[in-house]
Amino acid sequence: MQAVVLIGKSQYLISEGDILEVDSGQGVTKILMIIDGDNVVVGDPEVKGASVKTKVLGETKGDKLRVATFKAKTRHRRVIGFRAKYTKLSIERIKFSHRS
Repeated sequence: MQAVVLIGKSQYLISEGDILEVDSGQGVTKILMIIDGDNVVVGDPEVKGASVKTKVLGETKGDKLRVATFKAKTRHRRVIGFRAKYTKLSIERIKFSHRS
């Protein structure tokens, strides 16, 4: 069974046992679609009776980005570093009760 979920402002296609790195502090907000073999259930805007159980594995940091600014003739130079923080999620179970 697979599902398309909304985490933060991004959509992910997940299945049981997947490990995701999402923005820090974010969890599953909405379940938009369930795929179970040939059966596809699309939500309006989310699927009723569906749930996803996740487990937080920890926090990590992304690669460092360096941003440099320079203005000619004024001796203005600046270098800024940035590392995004991510939360590691494990998808434990996708549950859907078939109600019409």
